[in-house]
Amino acid sequence: MLTSLDRAAPWALGVFRIVVGFLFLCHGTSTLFGWPIPQYSGVTAEFGAWPSWWVAMIELIGGAAIIAGVGTRIAAFIGSGAMAVAYFWKHQGDGLFPIENEGEAAALFCWSLLLLVFLGPGRPALGPVLAAGFGRKRAERDPRGDAAIGSAA
Repeated sequence: MLTSLDRAAPWALGVFRIVVGFLFLCHGTSTLFGWPIPQYSGVTAEFGAWPSWWVAMIELIGGAAIIAGVGTRIAAFIGSGAMAVAYFWKHQGDGLFPIENEGEAAALFCWSLLLLVFLGPGRPALGPVLAAGFGRKRAERDPRGDAAIGSAA
């Protein structure tokens, strides 16, 4: 028998996903566009600059995908890896603990996104809705089913 907490878990996970995705997206927009506040003393990343522009693009695109619940596991996996690299590359050399090396955000994003890799998007999410629509259109085009797609006629 499911408790009310068990029934609410997918929705709580969805809220968690949306909040984490929004915060991740804000890091990207801050680095790329200086919104909602500029980072790095008011300087935005120059187009193609390594690594700031590329990480900001991962944050922007990944954050948007995570908010929408489209490709959540893939976006979270890439984002988690980027944050792990950021932590060990930029922060770890300044001290052992995140609190002393200013790497709390990178560490929290890394582990929060990794959690989404394993738990999935929760609810509400557009990914399952889009997949269901794609599956219907695919079945309409090929009435023989998924096994027949790509096979010789």
